[in-house]
Amino acid sequence: MENNSAMTDGMHIVVKALKANGVENIYGVVGIPVTDLARIAQNEGIRYIGFRHEQNAGNAAAISGYITKKPGICLTVSAPGFLNGLVALANATTNAFPMIQISGSSDRSIVDLQQGDYEELDQMNIAKPFVKASYRVNKPEDIGIGIARAIRAAVSGRPGGVYLDLPASVLEAALKETDADKSVFVVEDPAPDMLPSKKSVDKALQVLSEAKKPLVILGKGAAYSQSENEIKKFIEMTGIPFLPMSMAKGVLPDDHVLSAATARSFVLENADVVILLGARLNWLLGHGKGPHWSSKTRFIQVDIEPMEIDSNRPIEAPLVGDMCSVIKELLSSLNPLSLNEYNDWIDTIEEHKKINAEKMALKIEQITEPMNYFNALGAINNELEKWRDIYLVNEGANTLDNARNIINMYHPRRRLDCGTWGVMGIGMGYSIGAAVTENKQVVAIVGDSAFGFSGMEIETICRYKLPVTIIVFNNGGIYRGDEINGTSSDPAPTSLLMSSQYEKLMEAFGGYGVCAKSIDELVNALKNSLNNKHPTLINCLIDASAGVESGHLKNLNPKTNSVK
Repeated sequence: MENNSAMTDGMHIVVKALKANGVENIYGVVGIPVTDLARIAQNEGIRYIGFRHEQNAGNAAAISGYITKKPGICLTVSAPGFLNGLVALANATTNAFPMIQISGSSDRSIVDLQQGDYEELDQMNIAKPFVKASYRVNKPEDIGIGIARAIRAAVSGRPGGVYLDLPASVLEAALKETDADKSVFVVEDPAPDMLPSKKSVDKALQVLSEAKKPLVILGKGAAYSQSENEIKKFIEMTGIPFLPMSMAKGVLPDDHVLSAATARSFVLENADVVILLGARLNWLLGHGKGPHWSSKTRFIQVDIEPMEIDSNRPIEAPLVGDMCSVIKELLSSLNPLSLNEYNDWIDTIEEHKKINAEKMALKIEQITEPMNYFNALGAINNELEKWRDIYLVNEGANTLDNARNIINMYHPRRRLDCGTWGVMGIGMGYSIGAAVTENKQVVAIVGDSAFGFSGMEIETICRYKLPVTIIVFNNGGIYRGDEINGTSSDPAPTSLLMSSQYEKLMEAFGGYGVCAKSIDELVNALKNSLNNKHPTLINCLIDASAGVESGHLKNLNPKTNSVK
């Protein structure tokens, strides 16, 4: 006779629901009231990766979502832990990464009357302005539906962050196992295809047929969509040059004959029709205005979110739908004979590419002592050409801007950087998330300032023995390390310790640490780390005077006349 009286609790139901929906990894920081939830998940075969700070755990979950198109899961404690994770959750929403943050919370009756409970905070409502959706589960029989709604919200339409609030009373509440099993289900088709209208496809092809200097801009959304085969077919069938945004590098390889990456300014200024594939005319593209854009440019935009259309410039031919479906519809209706020849346009682009490549080569080949960004990154790129399958994590100001231009990518979703918000501190979280999700070698190239935000996670990297190589570009400062405070003995606002021995931190946790003062030392250290796959940190010493304030974004600094 079946025993219908067996009981379970909310924590087991959470794990059952996550496991039923294919969750393989949870990233988090445990404590009251979620410690046992992590233990149960681990016992049930879900890998739990424990971090030193919730923001880094959230970043790992977010980048896992970007790589897989499945929501990454971040687990935090209540109040301060929730708030720490919320920064990463907001960043995931801004970048359109599917992520779910699950946080324990205090007793609702006490929170609502503000009676001063342990870590009391109305987390669900605080999260709402920063996420796609924010839910709270108030009884154990609703855990299954709560997780299902969170999954669907995270991946449907324009992906983003979702917050799921689980009060301690729900986690510990008892429920019959039979009822618990009935409450858990698999989410069916959470991100269905969204086909564009035939009218919009026809209009886009009409505009394209009138183009003489067309350009495709590949954005992060194109990379996320996993439509690289369709996109490649479209670009090669039409013969249209393409410009990849930072995280779209590798959707088509950087050495593709139609890549216009090294002629960016020229193509933006001169293109007459621009096709935006998963890219938005936000600050990363100068809002489609200013000196780098022609006022006469016509736009075709592919986006799954209708509200992104006409955000900065009028979009003559909007194509609303998921990337793969839109490209397939374009291909099925495309008559290549209706398009103009672009030989002169491509030839002119090639001339600019050649000129810019020669300028960059001179910078890379220059021998300096100490190293600078260009010759150090050039040496790294030469070595990484032999390791094209690695994941590259990149953050900083000058470190980011220069690496984006120098380090070539050949596979989609392999370049992971600060994205739309431009935040610092993603480095170690993204590195761990990529290493755990894909079980591949990760190389993180980070500035010394950026490393400071998440550097303690090297202990996590060592604890889980992850194949992560970190290269810290150490010039002793934020932007540069040679600023002097002329009024007191305190360091200047941009100063860090040039003498910082970051490699010793890695050694303290059992990893390999190397201080590289020359190109040869840098290359040998990188080569060894890639071959042995051990957690490694290379403290790459570069000239303190190398770098400019805000990298390529110095124009965003407010003007002041008060500082002499």
